[in-house]
Order: sequence, then C-alpha cells, then structure tokens
Amino acid sequence: MISRQLCLLATVCGAASYAAAQKHTPGSFEDGGDTLVSAMMMFLGNTEKVYILDKSEGNAAKFGDYPAMGAVYDIASRQAQTMAVETNVFCASGMHLPNGSFATFGGNGAIGKGGNVSDVTYPNNPHQGLFDTQYGDYDGTKAIRILNPCKDGDDFTSPNCEWFDNSSLLSMQSQRWYSAAEPMGDGTVVLIGGFTNGGYINRNYPNVDTATEGGAANPTYEFFPANGRQEQFMNFMNKTSGLNAYALTYLMPSGKMLVQANYSTVLWDPLTNEETDLPDMPGQIVRVYPASGANAMLPLTPENNYTPTVIFCGGIYLDDWSWGNYSWPFADTWAIPSSNKCHTITPEPTDGSTVDYVEDDDLPVGRTMGQFIALPDMTMLVVNGGANGTAGYSTRTYYTLQAPYGMSLASEPVGQPALYNPRAPKGQRWSTAGFDTSTIARLYHSSAILLPDASVLIAGSNPNVDVNLTAPFPTTYKAEVFYPSYFSAENRPTFTGAPSTLSYGGDSFDLKVPASAYSGVANDAADNTTVVLIRGGWTTHAMNMGQRIMQLNNTYTVNSDGSLTLHVSQPPPNPNLFQPGPAMLFVTISGIPSNGSWVIIGTGNIEQQPTQPASSLPANVRADGVSGTGSGASTSSGGTDGSKKNGATASHTGAIVGGIIAAVAAVGILGAGFGIWMARRRRASARQALALSYSTSTAPARAGGDASGTRSGNLRNSDSSAFLPLSQVNTGSAWNVNASSLSIHSPYQDESRAASAEFDPYHQNAPRVSTNQARGPF
Repeated sequence: MISRQLCLLATVCGAASYAAAQKHTPGSFEDGGDTLVSAMMMFLGNTEKVYILDKSEGNAAKFGDYPAMGAVYDIASRQAQTMAVETNVFCASGMHLPNGSFATFGGNGAIGKGGNVSDVTYPNNPHQGLFDTQYGDYDGTKAIRILNPCKDGDDFTSPNCEWFDNSSLLSMQSQRWYSAAEPMGDGTVVLIGGFTNGGYINRNYPNVDTATEGGAANPTYEFFPANGRQEQFMNFMNKTSGLNAYALTYLMPSGKMLVQANYSTVLWDPLTNEETDLPDMPGQIVRVYPASGANAMLPLTPENNYTPTVIFCGGIYLDDWSWGNYSWPFADTWAIPSSNKCHTITPEPTDGSTVDYVEDDDLPVGRTMGQFIALPDMTMLVVNGGANGTAGYSTRTYYTLQAPYGMSLASEPVGQPALYNPRAPKGQRWSTAGFDTSTIARLYHSSAILLPDASVLIAGSNPNVDVNLTAPFPTTYKAEVFYPSYFSAENRPTFTGAPSTLSYGGDSFDLKVPASAYSGVANDAADNTTVVLIRGGWTTHAMNMGQRIMQLNNTYTVNSDGSLTLHVSQPPPNPNLFQPGPAMLFVTISGIPSNGSWVIIGTGNIEQQPTQPASSLPANVRADGVSGTGSGASTSSGGTDGSKKNGATASHTGAIVGGIIAAVAAVGILGAGFGIWMARRRRASARQALALSYSTSTAPARAGGDASGTRSGNLRNSDSSAFLPLSQVNTGSAWNVNASSLSIHSPYQDESRAASAEFDPYHQNAPRVSTNQARGPF
C-alpha cells in the first residue's frame, strides 16, 4: 500500500508540467483520464481530490484481491487510485457533513458475478446477499460509510484518509436502497424512503400494497445522527408509491423541505412529520428516478432576497400502466421521447404569491438523466442524458423480449451541454452556442461535478448489470473535463484574504483583488464583481444531493493602484439557506470566475448553528481614471451580467479551522455521547487563506430483465434486482470475522444495534476498513 501511495505522490508531483502546458478551449471536452471504477457516484472532497464510488461488479481494477468499488481521483494529474470499500454501495445516497467529511447511506445487498445474489446469504433468506467470495462485497443496505477527505501531503495509508465502513458498528435503522438524503440547518441528515429489495420501479402491478410492496419498499424516514429518534412512517412515500426512489428534496428557509416524487409535491416538516400538499407537476411529467429529470435549486442572491426556487427539466411522461413494475417497464421506453419541458416552483414565496409551478423555457433537446451543475457565474449547466427513455436497465419490456440497446432503457445520448441563465429574459434562457458534443454516451449511472477551477468533471455511464465493455452503451471508465465559455478569458481573477470558515451573520470580511486580475476600467469591474459560494454536492443518478449556490452581498473600494477591496457579507443568519459544511468561494468579475477557495460554513459540528445579526456594509468607493492591468478582455460569452446589489447582510470570518474539527459531534441539541466525531488535521496556513493565482492556461436500478420470454410479469430469481416479496431479515454487514466463519452454512450475523446510542468510529478508535491489500474476510 505504501509503495502505491508513493507512486501516486510521484504522479501528482509530475503533473504540474502537464497542467501548466494545457490551454483549454472554451466549450470543449478534454480527456479526463481513467477513473478505474465506473463513476456511479462522485463528490469533490477538497480542492485536490474527487472521490468516486461504484457498485460491486467485475471491474478489472482491484483493491487487494477483489474488484474495486471505490477510487480517489487526483484533479491535477487526472489519475485515480483504488480505495477500500467493503459494503455494496450500489445506488446509495450521500451527503456532506458539517466539518467537510462525507457520508454515504445504504446500497444493495451483497452481489456476485452477473448481478446475482452473493454466494453467502442470510439464514433462511436465499434472496438477500450477505457476502460474495468472488467479488468480496458485503451487504450494504444498512451501511453508513464516512470519509474524511485528504490532500497531497497527507498519509493516505492512515485510517483518517480511508473509508470507515463497518456496519456492525455504525448503520441505519433499516435498509435503504435509492434513498434520499437532505441536511437540516443543524447539519443532521434526513434519510427518506428507498427500497429494501427491488428493481426498475418500486412497486408491483397492480399496486395493491402502496406502503411496503410486500416488504420491498421502505416508506419511512430517519435521522443521522439519530440521537435516539426512531424512524417514522412518511405518508408522502405511500402517496407516491412506485415512483419515489431518490425522492427530490430541498430544505427551505423555514426548515421544512420541498419533497417531489412521482408527479406529487409536498412541503414537509421532518421534525413534526407534517405535510402540506403543493400543486402536482404539470402534465404529470415524472422527474424523479427513473425518469430522472434534471433538477436544482437556482442561485440564492440578494436580488431574489435569498428565496429558493427549484427548477425541474426533462424527465418523461408515461401513463401508469407503461411504468410497469419491479422487473421492467411495460412500454418500450427507448422509443419514447424524453420531455423538453422545464418548470420552476418557489415553495415559500416572500411576496405573498400563490405557490404553483411556472413553465419556463424549453430545453434545447428533451433529456432523461440530464444533470444541472451550478457554475460560479450563476448560470446552470446541463450535461449528460438521453433524448429517449428512462434510467434503469433491463433485458426486456412487456412487449419486447430482446431490447435493441443491450440493457439500456434509454437511447440517443445527448452529448452537447446546454446552459441555462436564470437572469436572462424569458425565451432567451437556454443556449448551446460554442459547445462541442461529446462522443461518449453518458446515460444511466453517469455523474458530473464542478471542479475548483470552474470546469466540470464528467464521468461514468454503465446501463449494465455487470461490467460489459461490448454493449451498445458499455461500462465506461473514461472521464472528461468540460470547459464552459468563460475559459475564453485571457486571464482569470485572483484574490487574497479568503477565510477558512464562514458564519451565519455578523461582521463583514475583506477580499483583495489585484489590478492584474482584470482588464478595463476599475469602476466597471467593481460594479460587475460577485462573490459566490458553491457546494457541488454528492452526485449520482442525474442529481447532486446538497448542491447549492449563493451570492454573498458585497460592496467595494476601488484603490488608486487599480486593486479592488471587496467588503463581503457572510451567509444570511439562517443556516437553512446554506446548510453547514464545505463549499467553494469564488470571485467572479464580468462573468469570469476565479479559482475556488475551500471554506467551511458554520461551526463544523452537528448542532444548532449560532447566528448573529447582519452588519451593514460600507458604501462603495469609486476611483476615476483607474484601470486593471490584466491582459485581454474580462468578459465571458457565457456569464451573467454581473449586476450588484449593495445591502446589509454581513458577518465576521470566524475562527480558522485547525486541529481536530468535531464534525458530527453529538453536542448541544443532540446530546453528549451521540454522533460521529471525525478527525481532521491542521492544514497549512497557506490553505486557510488562499492566494488564488489562476491563468487560463493552468489546469488545476436495478432493472435487469427476465429471459423467460413471457408476458405474465414473472419476476427474476437470478438477479438481485428482481423483486421478491419477502420478509427482510438483514441486520447489517459482516465485519472482523475469519474467512472460515463465512460459509453458506453459518454466515456471520451482526450483533444487534443498540437504539440508544450510535457508534463513534474516531472517538472510540474503532477498527476501520482493512489496509491490507488482500481485502475481504478478515
């Protein structure tokens, strides 16, 4: 392992010349390297690393003796190294934690070759995989995995840089596959719904058991950390039965959540479990998985008074019968066009207006599995997807016994990104001008994430039950980096004085922008400068859970030497608007963004976040006859107008993050003794107050089919994704056992998880995933 890490460090060190030599063409795709595992899930761990997760399948890349399920991707070198992941993370959910760590929740049972149930199953339940001796994965349906992202210079062999993945010590209260995850204002994560076992959609047909589907649906929600709170039944999951996997969730300013699934919408209070019905999705277009319409919260700005509006685009309309059941859709989805419609909704308007969906400009091309990526010029990029069909995979439908595109239920990949500008006049909000078209199909199990240099990493695509390199849409390991239009700028803004933490309300802080960061008249540049926070989220299945973008209020002083001093407010004193945790801070001048600076919003703990009244910002100070010294134009064809709103929202920088951040500390409202404490080491002061020089030339459902050939709707028994109405007896994954104890005759069973406390893997020095290359039973 040590030799592998030395090799990785050497690769990273050698990457500087590669990066410096690159000149990026705006609107183009570049080779992003090999991700080693197909990027079903991704998140940006810090300014240097992207973490990638895959389902248990026959990847050629291994960790130890088994196919790898995880990798860490180095942004500078565009190379990846495998990581140990023990439990099957297939179609899990995930979320940031307040200290910058990340957690993933749930997944599938243990799987073997061909997507079949593992060769070691639970007692008296041959349909629920416990451990597979060929692929080396354990049951992941109750797993909670936690990662503390590390950077160059950290010891990647240290337990603090590896996944904590031990379900016998830390797990959910029930099985969740395709669950939703949304953080509250104190950093607690709410986990909603999911399957316990299943397939294409989460129902039988006809649908007579809307709540539990014979034991395969989970209509409950729970909290992480639970703090003794038990899971509760959620009526909305019963109402939307069948089409509520990966329910779409957005925390609102009130602390309630917008929850959308099937074609229904509610405003839901997770603390009281009260639901308020909102209007149905127009035209009964389905945007939730597997229709997988693009969805995102639009930028929160002073101009819109930080009022959340959510946009939904694409997806598909099918009548109820056509959606089919657990095994497959009844309609030939790949022949049905995806929707090109877009709709917005403002669930908590501040102007007294009626809550309703509003039709927006149509997509340039209809998409299923399109994905919104928030950009620092406050536009929204849509990438990936197909013009026909849905997510998921199968070998057949009700009528067609041999699908024409392998297992893919979608066709006609849409390789050209599209840009949505919410500030443009209606009728002019979408553009594809100057954008190349990727030659790589990005369909089911594709992902995308914003990188610190404001480019977009795109990876994945694997509509196959197991690795298949010859399918019409094969398992894909090749990543791409897309460069938006603002890469046409000859130089990019830089700034100093970036804080490492932000608080909710309080005193303002200053950023210093040198004259070399822009060209043209200084007053004009200052008028068109914005300071933006972006959290890229945790990406899977055409969505970025937790993605948010917020413009911070600022004023400016134009100095006689052409430099600009930006007087910047911190987030408004309401943690529900931008939940505590990691984000990137960008300065954008006339639509051209800087590199992102890594910041932590809030205290770093799961607790009620302290707030302070917002302070008034100083008035703008202009200076005539002063200009920037940067080369070339400082405008972007893809940027916003950069208009400013001078206001009074401000805050102080807070204490610099250092030492150990108690990220998931069960303190205050959560009570001592609960939660997860994640260790983080002190970062160099240069990383805490980053001077960001950046030149343009620097790079920084299961739906398998039944081969029976009948139309009777017979369910599969050879694929773990086949629904079987059964009593779920999974109590967690197997850990710290000898190989001899894992057998079909006596599979290992976890000890019962106490409901009164939650295991703390860092505070209690727990055993972590194996650092031995021979991963597997130990």
